[in-house]
Amino acid sequence: MLWFVLRRLAAGVFLLLVISFVSFVLLSVPHLDVARQLVGQAAPQDVVDAKNAALGLDRPVLARYAAWLGDAVSGDLGRSWFTSEDVLTAIGNRLPVTVSLMLGVTLVTAVLAFLLGVWAGVRRGAVDRFVQVLGVVGYALPGFLVTLVIVLVFAVRLRWFPAIGYTPLTTSVPGWLSTVVLPIASLSVAAVAGVSQQVRGSVIDVLRQDYVRTLRARGLPPRRVLFRHVLRNASAPALTVLGMQFVGLLGGAVLVEQIFGLPGIGSMTVTYTTRGDTPIIMGLVMTTVVCVVVINLVVDVLVGWLNPKARTA
Repeated sequence: MLWFVLRRLAAGVFLLLVISFVSFVLLSVPHLDVARQLVGQAAPQDVVDAKNAALGLDRPVLARYAAWLGDAVSGDLGRSWFTSEDVLTAIGNRLPVTVSLMLGVTLVTAVLAFLLGVWAGVRRGAVDRFVQVLGVVGYALPGFLVTLVIVLVFAVRLRWFPAIGYTPLTTSVPGWLSTVVLPIASLSVAAVAGVSQQVRGSVIDVLRQDYVRTLRARGLPPRRVLFRHVLRNASAPALTVLGMQFVGLLGGAVLVEQIFGLPGIGSMTVTYTTRGDTPIIMGLVMTTVVCVVVINLVVDVLVGWLNPKARTA
């Protein structure tokens, strides 16, 4: 298991280097005159050139990337070009919002998807068809449409939850819960639809295996066969899909945080990308990649624990 984890970590480090290099090169393409935005549109060209030199934008891309990578390895991601705020501090202030949102969506998805998937896989018949229809409809609906309907119904019409705003967990637990319920619900619809179908298919495949029929023939209680043997073997593929859904939710957080006015890294990405603030953007890229690597590592470890054959795959 240790070698299994070390291999995944090595792959994650390589992925981090590749994505950081590609992102840095793409951000270096001259599409936004950042220096002129900083000094003002009416500033003379020599002032703009001086600002470019101060930011290091007059140096070759590889030299700038090497300098940035050296600082990043030592834990220094620089400061924002526009606000002079430390990158790690700026991201650290907003990351808990997005992380709490993603963890809430993952928990809701795991519970509902496994309940629906197991229910459909075991009962079959009309129950199976009903769950499949729910899955297709939930996965086919556009995310922005689901979000807008949820806001109109539960925030505007019923007024059960606030439409925008965020209350930190440290300030008020009920207040925090009321501000994240609707965002979590809007992100969970498609995730539950996709994972439940995977759980359903895995449960049906495992139930058809010879060893399950043997266990039933030996007189083991159906609940014991289901929870101790079927679910253990059916959970590995579902966990993989759940991990992929978590990664995809990072992209969906951009839209949801914008709609609900949440101060997370999703809305932060939109704000600083339009400005061309390279230090902040690179910090966000690194944070996102680290989250993806950690989630994939956790999923791989869980899958390896559930299915030892996956460790040597």
